[in-house]
Amino acid sequence: MRNPKSYRFTSWLLEFTFFRLTPHRSKAKIPAYRDALRLTVFFLSLSPLLLCTPVAVHAQWEPDVRLTFDADSSLLSNNNARCLAASGDTVHVVWYDRRDGNWEIYYKRSSDAGSTWGSDTSLTASPDTSKNPSIAVSGSTVHLVWQDHRDGNWEIYYKTSTDGGSSWGSDIRLTADTMQSRSPSLSVLDSMIQAVWSTDFSYLCYKRSTNSGMTWTPDTNLGRGGTPCLALSGTSLHLMYDGGMNIYYRRSTDMGLTWSDSTILAMGNIYPFEMNNQPSVSVTGSNVHGVWEYYWQFSSRWYCAINYRKSADEGLSWLFGSQISSGVFSLSRPVICASDSNIHVAWCDGRSGVAIYYRRSHDGGSNWEPETRLTSGSVAYFSPFLAVQGPKVHVVWTDSRDGNFEIYYKRNFTGNGVEIRDAPIANATFRPLKVIPNPFLTFATLPGHEAVRFALYDISGRRVGTYRGDRVGADLTPGVYFIKPEEKQSKPLRIVKLR
Repeated sequence: MRNPKSYRFTSWLLEFTFFRLTPHRSKAKIPAYRDALRLTVFFLSLSPLLLCTPVAVHAQWEPDVRLTFDADSSLLSNNNARCLAASGDTVHVVWYDRRDGNWEIYYKRSSDAGSTWGSDTSLTASPDTSKNPSIAVSGSTVHLVWQDHRDGNWEIYYKTSTDGGSSWGSDIRLTADTMQSRSPSLSVLDSMIQAVWSTDFSYLCYKRSTNSGMTWTPDTNLGRGGTPCLALSGTSLHLMYDGGMNIYYRRSTDMGLTWSDSTILAMGNIYPFEMNNQPSVSVTGSNVHGVWEYYWQFSSRWYCAINYRKSADEGLSWLFGSQISSGVFSLSRPVICASDSNIHVAWCDGRSGVAIYYRRSHDGGSNWEPETRLTSGSVAYFSPFLAVQGPKVHVVWTDSRDGNFEIYYKRNFTGNGVEIRDAPIANATFRPLKVIPNPFLTFATLPGHEAVRFALYDISGRRVGTYRGDRVGADLTPGVYFIKPEEKQSKPLRIVKLR
C-alpha cells in the first residue's frame, strides 16, 4: 500500500512543477489538468517497479583522465560560457589557474579525439587576475575571450589561434568601460565572431567581428540581465540569461544587427520563494534547447531542479518545459549540447556528496534516458562542460580528489550515435541541398532544386537577394555568402564567389 504522505507530496510536487513551467495556462482548464496529474501520480504510486526498471545504456563512458598537474587550483569558468570545444579529432580545453602565483588563462588540446593530450600552454601573462575563459572553434581557427583585471578594472580580452592551437596571437582588449565587464560568452561561424558579457551583473553588452577578430564593432547594450550564454546557428543568434529570479531569451536573425524583445522562459517569485539562474543554451537546426537551475522553498524546506525548455521554430515560440532532475539536494551548473536529435545535459549533483551527472535524449528532448553518474567518490566536483563531435561526447569538470582543484576529462566514444533507419520509398528521389560549383566564378546551381526560391545573406547577416536554384549569385560581388530555402527552416549553406 502506498505511503499517504509520500503520495500527497509527490502529487503536490508534480502539480506545482507543471503549473510553474506552463505560464500560459488557462484557468478554465486547471481542474482537468489537476485531475490528470493526480491520476498519473496514483498509477505511478501503484507501480514503483516501473520507475526502477533498468534501461539499456546506448554506450559506455571511459575512465576519468586528469588533465592538470600543478600545486595550486585549476578552475573552469563559473558561468556557462563553454571551456571545451571540438573540431574533427581536435579537442580544446581552457581554464584558469594560479600555479605561477597569479590567476592566468591556460590551454591544452588533444589531436586524437581525447586519447592523448599535449602540454599545458599559458595564454596570458597579466600582472593581475585573468579568469572565466570562453572558447569557440571554426575549423582550424580557435577563438578565446576572458575577463581580465590588468587595467585596474574588469575588462573583456580576446585572442586567436589560426593553426588549431599550436600558436596564439596577441591579447586584444575588447572593452574600455567604467563598469565591470565579466563572464563573457563566445560563438563563432567562419570569420564571424559574436561575444556577449555582463557589466556589473546588471546589464548585457554585445559586440562582433566580421573578419576573424581583426576589427570589432562598438559595444551594444542589450539591456538588463546577467550570466549570459550565447549560441549560433546559421545567421541566427540565440541568447539566454538570468536576472531578477527569471530566465530570459532573446534572438537575432541577422547576425546581431537587431535583436528581439526579451521572452521570459521561467519566472521566479519572492514569496513563495522561487529562483531561476545559470542558463545554458544550444541550437541544432531550427531547434533551440535551454536548461537552467531552479530553486524553490516549500514548508521551510528547500528543493531544486534542472529545468529544460525547447523551441522548434528558432525561438519564435516555446514548448512546455520538463525537468531533467529534481530533489532536496543541490543541483547546479547545468550545461546542454545539442547535435541533431541527440541532446546532452550534464550538471553538478549533491545527492551523494557532489558529483557530475549526465542525461541524454535521443529524440530532440521529448524523452530522456536514465541519469548517469559520471564521477565517483565523495569529493567536490564543479562546472562541467560538454562538447560533441561526430559520434563522440566529451566532458570536462573541476575536481578536488587530489587535494586541490584540478581539471578532469572523460569521453563516450559512441555517445552521440544516431539511429540508422531505412529511408522511406517515397523519399527515394529526394536530393539533399548541394551547391555546384562552390566556389564559383559566374553563378551556382542547386541540382534537384532548380525551381525552389532561396534567400541569400552576406557574412554580416544582411539579406542581399532571392534566387532560384537554377541560377544563384550571377549579380553578386566576390565574397562569402549564406543561402537557405526561403520557405523552409534549414541550416544555411555557405557559398563563395570568386573574382
